[in-house]
Amino acid sequence: MKVLDKDELQVAEEVLLQHLPKSYKVYGFIHAINRNKPTTQQVVVDSWPDFKVIVCRPDPMNKHALDFRKKVSYYSMDEQILRKMLTEENAIDWSTYFLIGGFDFSHAPLLKDMSSDRKVNNRIFTLVHLMHLPDVNYLLPPAVDSELESRISSLNLSHVDFVNKTWKFGGNEQSYRNIKNLISNFPSCCITDGQGEPVSWILLYDYCAMGMLYTLPEHRGKGYAKVLVSTMAKKLHAEGYPVYSFIEEDNMVSYKLFKNLGFVEDASYRAAWFEFNF
Repeated sequence: MKVLDKDELQVAEEVLLQHLPKSYKVYGFIHAINRNKPTTQQVVVDSWPDFKVIVCRPDPMNKHALDFRKKVSYYSMDEQILRKMLTEENAIDWSTYFLIGGFDFSHAPLLKDMSSDRKVNNRIFTLVHLMHLPDVNYLLPPAVDSELESRISSLNLSHVDFVNKTWKFGGNEQSYRNIKNLISNFPSCCITDGQGEPVSWILLYDYCAMGMLYTLPEHRGKGYAKVLVSTMAKKLHAEGYPVYSFIEEDNMVSYKLFKNLGFVEDASYRAAWFEFNF
């Protein structure tokens, strides 16, 4: 097992680009790291340069790693090597709480077996569709009049508490720090009211996926979500970011929204989040 340095991360990004869409989550993390976005992640591979498994994990040398939820992501081209890395080579720390996010759901039996062997409890956190826009020409943006266009802007740090309180997985100190980091360092988009306060917004996670899409209840039904997703997609494409999102399997409203805007998915693929040691 090898920890990748700055130059090797550039090479790894190019390799993962060839394995989209399934490699999107790890690709997104490395894409951000390679563009000097702040990170608490460390990237390890089974071998170099011809790796089969790549893992993003909390960096044990980063003093800020504990400020955020303990997240692990991986992309695997070989299930046996994945098993070896996660068990014999201890690519992850099984002794404390952690979350493996965005992994291929076909690996669920393997992860359950490994956690059972170690007497570590686990549960599914969420199962998602991976929606992506391989070409910006696929985008089918809604019409936006000049009045609405004048109310489209970016979130700022005064909005962190607002977003944290309304996010499904927010409402605590860790999520507050996470949202503050995202608004400070990654693109965001919002629609404001007459007083300049956001009424609808979307953020970019540190793995470069669009998320936290939310509209205040009293402002729903106006097409704001469509405007935000299409505006954000164009912005990300122009700035060189990947354009994709994970949509929870039971969220058919968002799934249809992204699909109607031109986003596509691999129908044979599902991604999942699992919690361990909860």
